[in-house]
Formats: sequence, structure tokens, C-alpha cells
Amino acid sequence: MSKAQYALVGDIGGTNARFALVARDSFELEHIQVLPCNDYANLDEAVRDYLAGHPEAEVHEACMAFACPVHGDTIKMTNNHWTFNKADMQARLGFDTFKYVNDFTAMALGTLHVTDAHLQQVGGGEGKPGAARLVIGPGTGLGVSGLVRTMTDWAPLSTEGGHVDFAPTDEVEISVLRILKERFGRVSVERILCGEGLLNLYRSLCEIDGVEPAHTQPSQVTEAALANSDLIAHKTLKLFCAIFGRVAGNAALTLGALGGVYVCGGIIPRFIEFFRDSDFRQCFEDKGRMGDYLGGIPVYVVTETYTGLLGAAEALKNQEVH
Repeated sequence: MSKAQYALVGDIGGTNARFALVARDSFELEHIQVLPCNDYANLDEAVRDYLAGHPEAEVHEACMAFACPVHGDTIKMTNNHWTFNKADMQARLGFDTFKYVNDFTAMALGTLHVTDAHLQQVGGGEGKPGAARLVIGPGTGLGVSGLVRTMTDWAPLSTEGGHVDFAPTDEVEISVLRILKERFGRVSVERILCGEGLLNLYRSLCEIDGVEPAHTQPSQVTEAALANSDLIAHKTLKLFCAIFGRVAGNAALTLGALGGVYVCGGIIPRFIEFFRDSDFRQCFEDKGRMGDYLGGIPVYVVTETYTGLLGAAEALKNQEVH
């Protein structure tokens, strides 16, 4: 009996490696499995372990997203011990085709296949069909990407937009900038708009108010803010959303993202109602004479758990991803 033809897709982070199989001409993820990276010496061991559980599948092509730079000949994971030469790894695994993409590039591509049930709209109208889309989201860092329509496909943009300068707009934010500048020198928006950045912002507001910080983890700040049990934590999360709104608005203007803004990453989906009620949308549109331009742009919070895997499946078939 012949085996079914599948492609392997992966989303490799610092802690976990997520794998799935996709049938030919399909974007439906099958046999999703999450494996701890620390359990394996390198990628090939994890892949072989995963595929051993699915002997019915014949796999000759793969695409994987990595939470690290992927443009060179060598993949060196930022937050785990895996490192390998691309050509050598492909030979070891015996794949005819093996594509590598950055994890946030995969996130951007994955939004093309996220269902409406996993998109929570926060203001705006309807995106203009075929127009550029912004994909942005705070997580371990601040990822910024985009999708631009070509004659043949959607082309993902690889950017370092999370490292643009933080531009304060009022006295509190100016004080935050001073505090963070003393600590880091140059202050990028990623120093605020990520998990560790939320903690940086909280500590800064504590210093401004002359209060000793009560929390040492970003999750603690978020939980206290949502429970309304800590005034400064609540102020922190509100300011986080407001600054994110301004940054996302700036990026939407830069890209001309009339197709919509897609908020990914692991942070915002944890408090969508707080986010919806925050000053995010007001700050997103607060661009003077460009306010009407931004007012029509829809913002969607992406709640799909496996957007990166969907993006890897898209990248495998996408003619603009090489």
C-alpha cells in the first residue's frame, strides 16, 4: 500500500518545536505536535521523532519557521542550543525541498489562512482588497512585518521595525524615556512593547511615582492590571496599549496598510477586552490630518494558536518565498 504524500511544516521557538503535516494542495494542519527543544540535540532528532509517529506519511518537502535570523548558511537559534548548516541539515533529513523562514515572516504569511473566527476586529472599516497589510505584535520582542500583493502572490516583508526609536508624546512618556535611556542608552519601541518591555514600563512608572515595584514578572503585572488590584500595574497596561497604538499607526502610515493591520504575538490575545477598551484605537488614529486615513483601516487581533505553522505551509507553496 502506497504512503500518502505530505509536506512537513514547523515553527521552532526557543522553548518548543511545533510540527504538523499538510497534504498536497492543502493548508489544513494535520497531526499537530509540540516537542520541547531541550529534549533533542538538534533539529533532525526532533524531526525524526515526530515523523516516526506518522509512518503512513511520505515526506519529501518541508518548510520551517525559526525564531532567529535565517538569511545565512547557518541557523543558530537565539534562545536554545540548536545550530546547524542548512544544506547539511537538508541532506541529513533527505528532503528534496527545504525552505527556511523567520518566525514573524511565517506569522505574516499565516494571517492569509486564519479564519474569521480567529480574528477579533478592533475598530476601522473593511480592508481594501489587494492593498498592503501590516502584521505587528508584541511577544518575546516586537515583530513587524507586512504583506504586499505582487502579480503572482503575496510577498512577505522582513523588517526590523521593532527597533525604531521610541517617540514620547506627553510628560509621563518623556519621563519613561529618560529612565530607560539612562539604563539602555538608545531606547527602541521594543524596550517597551514586548514581555520584558512591559516590565520595563511598570518599573519606570513605579520610579516616577516613588513606589517600590511589587512585581518581578510581566505576567504578574498583567494579572494585577486585569484584576484591578494594583493601580500602577493598571496604568502600565493602559499605557502599553496606548504606545502600541501610536507605533502601529506609524507603521501603518509607513507601509500604506489599507488592507488592514493584523496583531499577532503572544501578549495582546491574553487581554482582548481590556485592549478593546483601552486607548489603543484612539492613539492609532491620532495622526493629525492623517486621522481619516487611519480611521478606515481595520485592526484585527489574531487568536489562532498555530498561525506560524499556517505561514510555513503558505511559504512552501508561495512563489515569492525562496
